[in-house]
Amino acid sequence: MPWIFRGLRDGIITSRWPTRADDYFDQFPAGVGINDNSLYADPVQLASAAQACPTGAISVEPQPQLDRARCILCGRCVQLAPEWFGWEPGSDTARLTRAGLVVGDIEETDEAIVQVRAALGRRVRRLRRSVHLRHIDTGSDGSDEWEIQALTNPVYDLHRLGIFFTASPRHADILLITGIGAAGMVEPLRRTLVAMPNPTVVIAVGTDAVSGGLIGGGYTGGVGISDVVPVDVWIPGAPASPFSVLHGILLALGRVPLPAGRSAQC
Repeated sequence: MPWIFRGLRDGIITSRWPTRADDYFDQFPAGVGINDNSLYADPVQLASAAQACPTGAISVEPQPQLDRARCILCGRCVQLAPEWFGWEPGSDTARLTRAGLVVGDIEETDEAIVQVRAALGRRVRRLRRSVHLRHIDTGSDGSDEWEIQALTNPVYDLHRLGIFFTASPRHADILLITGIGAAGMVEPLRRTLVAMPNPTVVIAVGTDAVSGGLIGGGYTGGVGISDVVPVDVWIPGAPASPFSVLHGILLALGRVPLPAGRSAQC
């Protein structure tokens, strides 16, 4: 049984996050951000990056903004406008509002975010330490599903946190949705939500589910799932990393704090 000797050699590989810091969680470049010194950057670079963005995630007027809900992490903006954009380390990319995914000046206040989190906290209070997830694919390219599947491997080990996947929506507490919300999946998605016991929590995983991404809006329809079901947590990324998905789940459950100095973005 070679796995025994492999285990003795490698030791414990399971992440201790969120009870302990994890370098991979903190250092993984899970998103693109606007540089702090971009106020003095070349506006021509910004214009070329906005024109090259395949999903129109960059806006120039009335002020420079990057919409992570539409960003597919292709890196073109970082390459074309390094004075403006750069990779940001950290897997804490999930947000409680769609507007919180916009990088730049936003109108949301800390008080509004606190109210959203308090309302969500009242709904998930009954879940405590035993939570079941129902995952449904509404039309994706398959990459988000690989990342979600990784949550059950020995590195992330979702079960250590008392969180499990279930095949039946009637046993589920949280609905995890990937894909663009294709026309053929609208009714199955609605039926899944209706079959779940109340109160339910809905998490949109990946850029496809959040905004339709690169493949949404074609002949299959679908520009995200928010027009079909109410979304409580938004996780950007194409695909979202396993740590980002895990962060979104724990954010929904109120088991991770809002990042210091970033509450207005959450």
